[in-house]
Amino acid sequence: MKPSLLAALGAGLAVPTFGLLFRYRRDMNVARARLAAVDRRVVSTEWGAVEYAERGDGDPVLVVHGILQNCVSGLLSVRDLFTDRRVITPSRFGYLGSSMPPNATPATQADAFAALLDTLNIDQIDVIGVSAGATSALQLALRHPRRVKHLAVLVGNLPGSPTAVVQPSWAKFQRQFVMWALRTFAPATMVRMVAAVPKGFTMTSDDGRIVKEFIDSLFPMSAAGFIFDAFISNADVNDYNLEAISVPTLIAHTKDDQLASHEASKRAAQRIPGAKFVSLESGGHLILGQHKRGRDELAKFFAEMPDRSVARVAS
Repeated sequence: MKPSLLAALGAGLAVPTFGLLFRYRRDMNVARARLAAVDRRVVSTEWGAVEYAERGDGDPVLVVHGILQNCVSGLLSVRDLFTDRRVITPSRFGYLGSSMPPNATPATQADAFAALLDTLNIDQIDVIGVSAGATSALQLALRHPRRVKHLAVLVGNLPGSPTAVVQPSWAKFQRQFVMWALRTFAPATMVRMVAAVPKGFTMTSDDGRIVKEFIDSLFPMSAAGFIFDAFISNADVNDYNLEAISVPTLIAHTKDDQLASHEASKRAAQRIPGAKFVSLESGGHLILGQHKRGRDELAKFFAEMPDRSVARVAS
C-alpha cells in the first residue's frame, strides 16, 4: 500500500476516534459539573473519609445507595418518596469521596455509618437500604440496633438473590467507557441492562425521566466501590443472621425486578422477627410507577412507634 493511502487511512480513522474521545470527555465533564453542583461534605472516621450529601428538613432518614451510585444519586433515588424529611445519603466505601479502607466489609461500613451519625449528633434514625445498599443497612441494624428506629429495604440484595454472588474475575475491567458508549449509542440496551426495566414494560414520560436521571447519575463511575460490591459486599449478605434483627423492618420488592429477587426478599422478611413484606406487582428495579404507594407505605411504617419488646405480626 502506498504511503499516501496509509496516511489517508490513518487520517480517516483518527477523525472519528478524536470525535468519539472528545464527546466522551465532554460528557464526563458534564457529569462532574452535576456532582459539583451538589453540596457534598466529608467527615473523618476510623475508616477514612466518609462523604455525604443531604437535603430537606424534618426527621432525619439515612439512605444507603445501590451499586454504581453515590451520595448524589442516593438523594435522587428517594426524591419522589420524601418531601418532609431530612434525607442524608453517604457515599459507601470506594464511591466518590469516601475512602476504601483496608479489609473493608459491610460490617465496617455500618460502623462508619454510626460514626457519621455521631458527627451529625444524631442518636437514632430511620434507615433505607436500596438494592446493593441493603447489605450494609442490614449490618447497621445488626451491629447498632439502638441507632436504627426503623429499617426499610427496597428491591434489596438479600440472601439467595442472583445479585448476592461473587462476580467473575472479568467483571473487574474498567467499565466507564463501555457503559458510556452503551448509553450514547445503544440506549435501549443500557435501559434493559442497568436500569433493568422489564421487557414489555410501558413507560410513561415520568418513568422515562426517572430512568434517564438514574442512568446519568451513574457517571462518573467509581471503580473501587463497584469492585467492593461485586466481589465482597453483595455475597456477604448470604451469611447474615437475619433472625437476630431486632429493629422494626419493612421489605418491599417488585415482582418483575430483573436484577434482585422478589422471592429472596419475601424469604428474608419471613426470617426477620415481625418484619412486614410489601409485594409490588410491577415497576422493575427502579420501582417505576409505584412511588405513590411507596410514599404511603413508608410514611405509615415510619410513623409506627418502635416496640422491640414484642414482635409485630408480619403481613
